[in-house]
Amino acid sequence: MDNKSAIGMIEMNSIAKGYAVGDAMLKAANVDILFNRTICPGKFMVMVAGDVAAVEASMSAGLDLGNETIVDELIIPNVHSSVFSAISGTRVIEQTDALGIIETFSVASIIEAADAAVKAANVELIDVHLAMAIGGKGYLTLTGDVASVTAAIEAGAAYIKDKGVLVEKVIIPQPRQEILRDKV
Repeated sequence: MDNKSAIGMIEMNSIAKGYAVGDAMLKAANVDILFNRTICPGKFMVMVAGDVAAVEASMSAGLDLGNETIVDELIIPNVHSSVFSAISGTRVIEQTDALGIIETFSVASIIEAADAAVKAANVELIDVHLAMAIGGKGYLTLTGDVASVTAAIEAGAAYIKDKGVLVEKVIIPQPRQEILRDKV
C-alpha cells in the first residue's frame, strides 16, 4: 500500500485474542499489517497502516473484538513518514551531532512520542523499539544538532507525560558511535 498516512495499534494481554483481532482488522479495511506478534511481557501487538479512513475502520473492528483484553491503543491520523522506517528498524545513521532517547513503559506511547518529536524539530529518527526483549517497554533514538534534538525530545516527552508512562529522556551531545552499534 503506497498511501500510508495513518497508523493504528492495539496492544492486548491475550496472545490468542491478538491473532483473532489481527485477522479482523485486516478483513475490515484495506490496510497493511506492520506487526502482528507477541511482545514482552506475554502480550500481543497488532499494528496497521493505511489511509486514515481505512485505519479507523480497521481499528474499530479490532477494538470491538479485543474489548476486555486491550491494554493500550492508538491511532495517529497524519503520522510523520519517518516513523515507518524507524519502527521497521531500517534506518542507518553514520554520524550524529547529538543523540536523543525517550524510554516509556508503553508501546503506544513511544509511537506517539516519536511522531510528536519528529514533527517538533528538524531531527532524524534512528529507531523506535517496540517491547521486544526489554520487558514491554518502548524507546526511541533520534539525531540532529543539539538544539533540534533537545526540542524534539522535550516535545515527545511532553506529549506523553500526562499518561505517566515516561521512564526517562536523555540528550547526549557528540555521542561516540560505538554506543549505537549493539542493541537487541
